[in-house]
Amino acid sequence: MVPALGMLVLTAVFGTLALYGSPEGGDAIGIWPAALASSTLLVSRRPPTAVVLGLVFVIAFGTIWTARPADVAVGLALGITAESWVVWWVLTGGVRERPPLFTNIDLARYIASAAIGHFVVALAAILTSFATGWGNPWLLGLAVGTSSLASQLSVTPFFCRLRPHRGLAQTFERVAQWALILTVTPIVFVLDDIPALVFMVIPVLAWGALRSGAYESIAQLFVVLGFAIGMTTRGLGPFANVDERYGLPPDVQGILLSIFIIDCALVVVPFVLSVGEQLENARQVAAERDRVQSIVNGTAGVAIIGSDSLAQITLFNPGAERLLGYTSEEVLGKSSRMLHSPESIAEKAAELGVADDFAAVAAAIIGRGPSDMKFVRKDGEERSHSMSLNRIVDDRGGVIGYVSTSEDITERLEAENRLVESLETERQAVERLREVDRVKDAFVSSVSHELRTPITSILGYTEMLEDGAYGALGPEQLDAVQRVGVNSERLLSLIDDLLTLSRLQDGGLAMVDRVVDLRKVIAAACAVVAPTLERRELDLDLDLPEEPVPFLGDRDMLERVVINLVGNAVKFTPDHGRVAVNLLVGPEWIVIEVADNGIGIPKHEQEQLFTRFFRSSLAQERAIPGSGLGLSIAHAIVEQHGGSMAVESEAGLGTTFQVRLPVLASAA
Repeated sequence: MVPALGMLVLTAVFGTLALYGSPEGGDAIGIWPAALASSTLLVSRRPPTAVVLGLVFVIAFGTIWTARPADVAVGLALGITAESWVVWWVLTGGVRERPPLFTNIDLARYIASAAIGHFVVALAAILTSFATGWGNPWLLGLAVGTSSLASQLSVTPFFCRLRPHRGLAQTFERVAQWALILTVTPIVFVLDDIPALVFMVIPVLAWGALRSGAYESIAQLFVVLGFAIGMTTRGLGPFANVDERYGLPPDVQGILLSIFIIDCALVVVPFVLSVGEQLENARQVAAERDRVQSIVNGTAGVAIIGSDSLAQITLFNPGAERLLGYTSEEVLGKSSRMLHSPESIAEKAAELGVADDFAAVAAAIIGRGPSDMKFVRKDGEERSHSMSLNRIVDDRGGVIGYVSTSEDITERLEAENRLVESLETERQAVERLREVDRVKDAFVSSVSHELRTPITSILGYTEMLEDGAYGALGPEQLDAVQRVGVNSERLLSLIDDLLTLSRLQDGGLAMVDRVVDLRKVIAAACAVVAPTLERRELDLDLDLPEEPVPFLGDRDMLERVVINLVGNAVKFTPDHGRVAVNLLVGPEWIVIEVADNGIGIPKHEQEQLFTRFFRSSLAQERAIPGSGLGLSIAHAIVEQHGGSMAVESEAGLGTTFQVRLPVLASAA
């Protein structure tokens, strides 16, 4: 609130001086400090706007009433109050703050506010003159309006926010400016016989506005205006005593002085704004240039090369120096053609389908993104770069140069080529292995077929020998024949597994689908394994539903799956252990579960369980016989029935296998 009261006090003081300094015999009010009144609303947010405007009216009325009739004072005070509100509102949009005066838009708003305020107070003066009969309406309106315009244009900028630039002038230059202002201004107002000399002050003010700081330039303007108003009031200068010199009305003195002040203000303020904006733009450009230069210089792994419109190198960053071996001094001003061999240009031209020419190749890759290009280092080595080339255009769209960014990818391309060659070698090796695998499978299938007949014959003769068809055998002979029979059966079982596996690989098993009761399938499979259970003294828990569980599938193959799982459980469970077989029926799946408390399977081996010929490390350590084919065959059978197999196991704690078969495949 203190700044506002101070401004109002200054308004009252200078308002009184304006009235007493007005020419004798005039009807106007001199150069009344209208700018101080409106600027009160700019420097403080308190007191409220209505209170400030009320105080402005009181001060205007009080100062004018000291030298003019009361009714005239009321009319002009209302005009000054309205002008103060209009200037403030146009400048700030109705916000109690100091408005910026930075750009041309701000300058236009500042001039518009003063001009509108001029018309408001001039209209109020004209209406007051008509209403009260005081003076010539048009002359009074012109005198009051121009004095208010001069006040607003010269004083208001001081209370706006100007760019706080220090200016370009050195100390001796600023001293020279002040010396000229303090000497030339009094001289031109003393030599009142040559009125045109008064305008010699304007170039000095322009010099200060262009070279000094913003607020120092405004201060120089205030000094000139102080001399002009003070000396004119004292009767000196070309604007004083116009009634005696030229026979003009006394109020013309104020009009001419106001016009001089307006001229000075419209020179100084735009120059101050223009210089401030240029300095700010120059600062931003310098900051942006430094930032870009830092980025360019700091990009050590990327070659950034700039050239003019004729492809002469103008920029060669440290990354380009490192990648290409040249220093910037060695290449600046030279053609960028030196960085590419004729062979690489010809190769790129053929790739792009353009003429074998540097300019044609450059035109083809401009703006298309990264493209492989070969560069020649200073030592003659040719390196492959991934390069992007783009135009540099000015604000009118004209091409002023080019910039390329590139990264050395020679090692990467070589690694990719080696990888491609390695992959091709690997592909060929895989193909050879597949061929070997096919030959092996064919061999195994062929040998299995060939072995099946003699093994079957051996089994037949051993049975005949056991039955005494060729004479009675002694105990030792009978034991030997039985051993031959047992091993022949094991060999025949292995051959059957190999043949089954061969059929699976050749396109699947030829299954006979019919509706079977899975309870009977499981019971039959368990019966096959039962003799082994009894010999090993193992407990078998068989949990089957009371109702039939129909399923559409191959009975023999399904039974083989259960035999394999239960047989494995028996094989890998120590004596006196337990084997559990459950049949569970859900809404979507039928689950056959076979669990044991045997030796288990290590976690890291469980993913390989359904791989043919795989046997767990625990089975091998304990020399438990087996071919490693059973689970792979069982898994294939289950998958052909639309199901899946899963296993849960832990070494030493037993194993649980689950066979999931879809209910949708069942038949009622």
